[in-house]
This record gives sequence, C-alpha cells and structure tokens, in this order.
Amino acid sequence: MSYFIFVTGGVMSSLGKGIAASSIGTLLQSRGFSLRMKKLDPYINVDPGTMSPYKHGEVFVMEDGCEADLDFGHYERFTGIRCSSKDSLTTGRIYETVLTKERRGDYLGSDIQVIPHITNEIKNFILDGREDVDFIICEIGGTVGDIEGLPYIEALRQLSIEIGKSKTMCVHLTYLPYVKTAGELKTKPTQHSVKQLQSMGVQPDIILCRSEIEVPDEIKAKLSMFCNVKKENVITALDADSIYLIPEQHHVAGLDVQICDHFGIESPRKPNISDTWGALRGSILSPKKMAKVAVVGKYIKLKDAYISLTQAIIHGGFANDANVDIDWIDAEIGEDEILGRLSQVSGILIPGGFSSRGTNGKIAAIKYARENNIPFFGICLGMQLAVIESCRNVANVKDATSREFGDTGEFVIDFMSNWATGVKMEIRNEAGDKGGTMRLGSYRCIIANQDSLAYKIYDKREVTERHRHRYEVNLQKYSDTFDEAELVFSGLSVDGSLPEILERTDQDFFVATQAHPEFKSTPFAPHPMFKAFISASINR
Repeated sequence: MSYFIFVTGGVMSSLGKGIAASSIGTLLQSRGFSLRMKKLDPYINVDPGTMSPYKHGEVFVMEDGCEADLDFGHYERFTGIRCSSKDSLTTGRIYETVLTKERRGDYLGSDIQVIPHITNEIKNFILDGREDVDFIICEIGGTVGDIEGLPYIEALRQLSIEIGKSKTMCVHLTYLPYVKTAGELKTKPTQHSVKQLQSMGVQPDIILCRSEIEVPDEIKAKLSMFCNVKKENVITALDADSIYLIPEQHHVAGLDVQICDHFGIESPRKPNISDTWGALRGSILSPKKMAKVAVVGKYIKLKDAYISLTQAIIHGGFANDANVDIDWIDAEIGEDEILGRLSQVSGILIPGGFSSRGTNGKIAAIKYARENNIPFFGICLGMQLAVIESCRNVANVKDATSREFGDTGEFVIDFMSNWATGVKMEIRNEAGDKGGTMRLGSYRCIIANQDSLAYKIYDKREVTERHRHRYEVNLQKYSDTFDEAELVFSGLSVDGSLPEILERTDQDFFVATQAHPEFKSTPFAPHPMFKAFISASINR
C-alpha cells in the first residue's frame, strides 16, 4: 500500500504548491520510489476548460484529453510522469458524481451531506491506484481557511485516522515575510496558518517556509515550538533564480531525508538529485549563448496563461546552452508598436488562443516574420493565422478568415464535423458544449516528406502531439488556394484530411503546428520544435 503526502498552502495563494509537490516527487524518484501525482481543486467548475486564462491561468491538456490545472504541467515536467483524468479532481466533478448517484437512487433515500457523501468521494479519489505505486502525492488547491477547501481538509483528517499517521504526511507551505525596516523575518502569519489547519484536526508534519532570505535557526526553533513541528522539519524554501534549481535546493535542505524518517523507510537507492538536476545549473546560471524572441499574444498580462509555453522556450534554451530573453508583446497594442518591437528580436512565436481579439496584431507579426525572413513558430491558433496571412497577402484572398471570427468571408479555417483517426471516426457537433466540440488530447501526425523541415526537426515519420482547438484548416475546399499561397502542409492527420504542420519553403525557418507541443516538453527532454526554433533564433 502507498504512503500519502498531502501538500497544503497557507498565508496566501501563489506560493508554489505545485512546484513544492513536484519537487517532492522528484526527490522521491531520485531515491528509487515510484509515485503518482494528484491535484484536488476546490473550485466548483467541472474542469478549467471554460475558465478564462486571466482567472485561472493556463489550461493544461493531458494525453487522454483531460483539461486540468496548470500545476499538472509542473508535475509532468519535473517527474516525467504522464498524468491522466484519474489524477485531477474538482468540487464540480465531485458534486456531479454525487448528484448522479443520488438521482439513480444509490443512496437509498438518504439525505445527501458534505460529510460523509462528499468527503467519501474525495477519499475514494485519493485512494484510487494506491496498489500500484510507493507514494501518492496530493496537492490541495487554494489556501487553508478558504471555505470551499474545507471538505478536502476534512477528508485529509479522516484518511490520517483510517490509514494511520504512519502512512500519511502533511507538508504545509507557508510564507515568512521579510520586513526590511525591521530587518527580520516575521513568523506570525505562519503560526496563524498552522493554527487554522490544526483547528480542523490536521497537524502539519513538515513546514516549508518560502522566504527571500535564509531562515535562521532561532526562527526555525520558534516555529517548531509554536507550530508543534520538529525543528529539523521546519525547512527553508528560498526564492530561486529558476524553478529547476528548487529540487536540489530542497535536497540540500534535507526535505527528502525528513520524509523518509517520518515514514521510517529506507531508500531503494542512494539519491542522485545533484547529478541530475544539478547538471542544469550551468545552463541556468551561465549559458554561453543568447537569443531574444517575441511572443505575440493576448493573455500576456498574466504570465501563468502561457506557463507551459514559457517553460518549453526555456527548455529550448537549455538544449542550445542559451539564455532566452522573451519579449511579451500584447497583440492589441497597435500594429506600429508591435512592428517596432519585432525589429529588436531574432525569433517570433504566435501562441494558441481563442476568439478574434488580438488577431490583427498577430497577423501583422506573422507578415513581418515572413517578409523579413525571421524565424517563425506558430502554435494552434498561430498556425491558423499563418494560413490566413498567406491566403490574404500571397494568394490575394483578402477576405480569408476563420468561422470562429464571424459569419462572412472565405472560411479557410472552419469547423470540421468528422474525420478518421485510424482507430475510429471522430464526430463533432458545432452546437454542442464548448468542451465537447474541441479536439482534445493526443493525436497522431504523419510526416511524409523526409526533405521537409518538420521531418528534420522530429527525425521520424510519425509523431503524436496534444491538441486543444475547435476549428481546422479547410484543406478539402481550399487546397488550390493554399498552393497559390505557397503553403506546404508537411504533417497531416492519419486520414490525410486535417493539416497538422505547416511550413514555407521560401523561408529559412517558418513552421507552425496545430498541436500544443509545449505540453510535452521537459527540462531533460526539450521538445524538438522549441529546440529547433531557439537554434534558428540564435543563428539568425
């Protein structure tokens, strides 16, 4: 049976519980343990698929098409584990399940209550798959004290009794503010946070203290005394230059040692965290090369909206021993300002997105890249806009557009109701729920031409990538227009009906994909698309 580690957060949000949970997973993997990563999200949405990126940040897409919280990106990038819909839970999903059972009569007429019905569903989710791995790491979203998070903390309390405290651990991430005028760290917010957790029947076993300076021994002793935690289990989580320095930092601080001591277990092997994660230190702190790329998007005011994209660009830098300076350009600021800033970069990337807002600025950026032979990389909507730009400005189809943007024009991008995957027929109904009409999850792509840029990047004929989009390039109707626009679709769906990868042979590096390759990139296995894009941007 597995050991269970629960990661909670106190004091304030955005402390980095996802990074903390991911780092714990990495530390345990380095000692030879197997694990699963799970996330419990208190919001009442069924999933984040229809939530605004400004409200929630990026929607991370798993292999099976599950739309999940952005922390799953950290889990996969740090541990290499491919998560699934069985690892993501929201309050909306819990209530949906409970109410379905109630309508079906499963509860035999009982009145439905938070305890036991909701908490039982939470516990069932946490326990699922426990026979397969050594550790299950569960991050509880939100901040301790949030009313919507109470059922999760109660489920944690119940499990610690039912499974036994020797099989469970609570790691509580808090913040120690540094008051510069007083020249000291303040512990009171952490004390209050722990007391709130204790008032709900949960005693943290380890306190991870986010801090901008080293936490002195007297502060650790104070927290130990007033939070009822062993002093060696009060661990500093210093601000770092890169999230990829954090696993080694936690290892040096003794986090993995204290976890093993808590459970009374020996590691299958000696930890190798310094050999693996430590090897990234040079690429992070002293890269030999430099590239400056522009990302032209509409959600740039909240960087979490593009977090997987940001990390994939960084990984591309690792692969080229380069520091990548990203110029985030708001697609709505005006074309003149956009073009002025693009003159200062050596690569241009257009990310995914939805709706027509900001598309004129993105199309202007694509045109600039094409006319000035600047390395260009388009993702999802970025590929569709590259098609529209070439149709308008090369093939002279001035009203080329997407059905997503309005009801008139030549719909070179359109809604596709069915296509073959090689395994089954996919059927879509445009009037269906927004999530139900999208192409979600992993799909195969065939690259037929070995002389294409796509083949040179991937070095293989068949690839699989994750998707999250609703509209497709209308190859059936506009193939002649695309030829006139000098567009080459070097990657196609299995049945040959849906363009997956686009390139222009009149450019040194111009490539776009309908997929979201950023979801599969990791620091130790940078995605080939990002590796090639950064390389082209360095060499320009």
